[in-house]
Amino acid sequence: MPASISMPKILSPSSSSSTSRRKPAPAAFTRNPGCRATPPRRYSHAADCGAFGSLRPNSRSQFAGSCHAGASSGTSLAEYSGEGASAVGYEDGGPPFVNPSSSDVRRTELTSLKDEPAPSSRLTTVPAPRKGNGAEGQLESTPAYPAAMKALYGACLAGNATEHLWNFTWPAAVATLHQSLLPVALLGFFTKLVVFVAGPLVGNLVSSLPLIPTYCSLTVIQTAAHLVSAAMITYAFTIPRASAAPELLLRPWFAVLVASTAVDSLSRVSLGIIAERDFVVQLAGEGRRIALAQANATLSRVDLICETAGASVFAFLLSKNDPLTCIKLSCLISLSALPVHIFLGGTMNQLADGIFDHCEDRGGLHAASTFDIQRIVKDAVATIRRGWREYISQPVLPASLAFVLVCFNVALAPGALMTTFLIHHGVSPLVLGAFGGSSALMGILATFMTPSLVKELGILKAGAAGLLGQSALLGTAVLVYLTGSIPRCGALFAFLGLIVVSRLGHMAYSVIGLQVVQTGSPMGKAKLIGATEIAVASLAELGMMAVAVAARDVSRFGAVAVLSAAAVAAAAWLYCAWLANHTQQLKTLFPS
Repeated sequence: MPASISMPKILSPSSSSSTSRRKPAPAAFTRNPGCRATPPRRYSHAADCGAFGSLRPNSRSQFAGSCHAGASSGTSLAEYSGEGASAVGYEDGGPPFVNPSSSDVRRTELTSLKDEPAPSSRLTTVPAPRKGNGAEGQLESTPAYPAAMKALYGACLAGNATEHLWNFTWPAAVATLHQSLLPVALLGFFTKLVVFVAGPLVGNLVSSLPLIPTYCSLTVIQTAAHLVSAAMITYAFTIPRASAAPELLLRPWFAVLVASTAVDSLSRVSLGIIAERDFVVQLAGEGRRIALAQANATLSRVDLICETAGASVFAFLLSKNDPLTCIKLSCLISLSALPVHIFLGGTMNQLADGIFDHCEDRGGLHAASTFDIQRIVKDAVATIRRGWREYISQPVLPASLAFVLVCFNVALAPGALMTTFLIHHGVSPLVLGAFGGSSALMGILATFMTPSLVKELGILKAGAAGLLGQSALLGTAVLVYLTGSIPRCGALFAFLGLIVVSRLGHMAYSVIGLQVVQTGSPMGKAKLIGATEIAVASLAELGMMAVAVAARDVSRFGAVAVLSAAAVAAAAWLYCAWLANHTQQLKTLFPS
């Protein structure tokens, strides 16, 4: 770190952040009439690898919203910092754009890489309340369809609970097939690759279809993918084990498992696009920014609660049964939850007066009948090029690159690689479940702690604090691992405990970094820049999964862990160097 960077100076409380005097919202935070508010998608880099996470921050999302800076910034974290934001609060005390899936971290929609279309005509059926006190303020914080919003919470609860349980179960079963990181790492690599390549095209296709039928169909497809994956894993246990990892990868059942896992991931992404880009925004109502912020926070907490429950149920099942039996029980639970999920989706539409019954053109394909794959690919390539130009020229590029570097951490986080590592070290199911559940609880705790951190330090310095804390804890965890004392129970618990506590810093920067990027992105280009950021982050995770594939053996897990910790340290250095060298543009965006 350069000598000019002073940590006490960087982390010293902002004088303006401690004031309680309300400040008027600047023009940069006014609502953009041409951009529809979009809640954040929960993206987790560990989720695609399979365990302890989900693509939906993740969690019906893998990626955060795009137009929050214009539509919902009145209730953003910047309200707490006094850094050029409105002083409007929200009632539940949580941040509005919580993105705390342990998987990490999903920050923009993986939909078509196009700018947002004009607001839906259905949104205009609900009068947009004006910002004010008393009855007007209460109206702004109340969803347009509160009963339907509760049905959406229930649907997400049913879907996310079974999804997290499955994401715990399949890596544990695959890890027992061979003493190598290769099978799990290769599954994670191809899943990331498929989502990276096909995600925008699937987002375009989904955007052209009726919402409720598509939502229910994708739920069925996801459950079917679970069943196919379970059948392949079950079959693998009935045949002679492969003597070498490459031999296992060349077997036909493994190819089918890769395909079904990719279908599962694409279904998760599509379900997240529908639930968090359309459902929650329209149920909250146009202009009801506080209601939208509260709904976003609630959905994030629902996902983390499901992650905690999934870890607990997984630990219980694995302590009583072998991994193959856990796979079968997980599929049985998924089948049982499927009708509940579909029923709650239909109930939500009925309680919302059928506002999702009609298909509309939302900027993707003009109609299913005019589906033209060549045109879609051509438009996607052109938009990706434009996205790269806008991404590189954004004023808060270092903050975005810091997030990308954090995504390199695929080893020192709850995920499939960590699950494989722990199983091969003979860790008990109770420890596996406690590790995953504790990591999710840290995410929930971070959603309540982050506003206070921002209030004390200001939004930019709070982001630095989150990155520095995560980097220090992960660096210590790597030192514990490199001492070679992991086989001892005490050292193992210290190693896992440091990773669990580091999730506080990880989640804090996930929320704060999102707010920083939203504030610095030009209003009309927010979605394009955010989608490009997710593409870069996915590419980073692909690179780390390729490293894990090359490592193959569990004994080389330390090399992947060192690279993961080094990436987080580089993210902290980059962010602090940017913060220590304030430009005039940065001072304008975030006045101290």
